Amino acid sequence: MSQDLVPTTLRNAMAHFASGVTVVTTLADEHDHAMTANSLCSVSLEPPMMLVCVGTDNSWRDSVGEAGIWGVSILPASGRPAATWLSTGGRPLLGQLERIPHHRGELGVALLDDALATLECRTADMHEAGDHTIVVGEVVATSADPRRGDPLIYYRSRYTGVE
Repeated sequence: MSQDLVPTTLRNAMAHFASGVTVVTTLADEHDHAMTANSLCSVSLEPPMMLVCVGTDNSWRDSVGEAGIWGVSILPASGRPAATWLSTGGRPLLGQLERIPHHRGELGVALLDDALATLECRTADMHEAGDHTIVVGEVVATSADPRRGDPLIYYRSRYTGVE
């Protein structure tokens, strides 16, 4: 790492890159595991694949490694309370989705009811990359509602909407 480039410098620079906000979920040991994520992208259309980056010290990473399945709910602007709750450190594992309306997808993972779109994935690979793990998944199911409102955006280290 360059002497001038420290983690806070990179974080400050990347804060100027607007991204959508999602909730990623998995089901391991008969419990839902969920977290807010904005490091997500499409990898391939054929076969359909996507990735999410998660901190190596995050319990969601261990759970998805065990389960091998995961879901993505792309949040609307009204999804800010869910995003905030699921990014709160120290929240209880058991019942963390009780206050968030959701349903089960084809793979059994929780998907948020008010999502703009949802995707369900089977883990294809996991790659260690610094202090994060890149989780690559094959997309096995999607749903999108073209009538839904604006997305929740993360920009300059805060939630915002399309303005």
